[in-house]
Amino acid sequence: MIEIDGSLYSGSGTILRYAVGLCALLGKELHIKNIRAKGKPPGLRPQHLKSILACNELVEGEIEHAEIGSSILTFKPGKNIKTGEYQWDIGTAGSTTMCCMTVSPVLCFGKGPSKLKISGGLFQDFAPSAFHMEQVLFPQLKKMGIEVDLKIIRPGYVPEGKGIIEVEVQPVRDKLKPISKVLQGKIIELSGISLCSHLEKGRVSERMAESCNYLLKQRGYEIKFNLWYDDSALQKGAALFVCAKTDTGCLIGSDMAGKIGRSSEEIGRYVAYTLLEDLDSKATADRFLSDQLIIYAALAEGVSEYIIPRMTDHIKSNLWLVEEIIGAKTNVSGNHLKIEGVGFKIG
Repeated sequence: MIEIDGSLYSGSGTILRYAVGLCALLGKELHIKNIRAKGKPPGLRPQHLKSILACNELVEGEIEHAEIGSSILTFKPGKNIKTGEYQWDIGTAGSTTMCCMTVSPVLCFGKGPSKLKISGGLFQDFAPSAFHMEQVLFPQLKKMGIEVDLKIIRPGYVPEGKGIIEVEVQPVRDKLKPISKVLQGKIIELSGISLCSHLEKGRVSERMAESCNYLLKQRGYEIKFNLWYDDSALQKGAALFVCAKTDTGCLIGSDMAGKIGRSSEEIGRYVAYTLLEDLDSKATADRFLSDQLIIYAALAEGVSEYIIPRMTDHIKSNLWLVEEIIGAKTNVSGNHLKIEGVGFKIG
């Protein structure tokens, strides 16, 4: 049985989700304690519970202590991965993308395609945005042999949630390919999405884009924004996303969700500054992608390597998990991250 202390490194729900996802894929029993020890409040929250229950459903496993507030969990996965169509509702504004990230590594090694419909939050702090997942993570995973596509059906924000994403996952044909990107290269395209729901009169999409563009132009960058005015969401909300594509195939993304008391101009400035920071670091994966790729690189056959903007607790957490659960070998020298994958294959 794999024993994991959820208070280490980030002490966040990411440790729980990835541990459950990896153990489901490998068929290993898991016992985790001190779940979300650094969270406020600690323990299982609705979005974490829904993610692990979804993962358990895929492998017909058994879970003990799966309840709101629990600080411990025992997970015994079944032997087979059930692909097909699934619908999950987080029930709150909790992250749909984190639920997707929990089950995707499992489903891509299934025998057939799967289609997911997940309801909840799409844009909030401390979780991957649907834009980043669609425009940065999934395109990079495609280079590793993973075909996952995301479609935003309806935006969802804090506190109501009730947004919808649809995700299609194709089975991996063989072993995953490693990813090797150590040179950032030159920017060949800058694009962005400026979304607001029920806020057109306040010119929120334009103001976020204008604020972001103002700072980027000072550095000589010109960006094309898609202004999206939405009226399908069940509440007011906003999100801004930008992405830099380079001639070496890097995708450097930055985003921020709206929040009561957070101005459009503040969002635009933050997104611009964050993008520039990651570009200036010569990173080949942005601060979000840097930790998201680790799980897949550990499962791949061969050595993956890329440049991170800086070390984070989430990167430390994921490196630790793939060493403990998968047996991958990892090394970080400065900002240069290397992962020797295990060449995982079902059967």
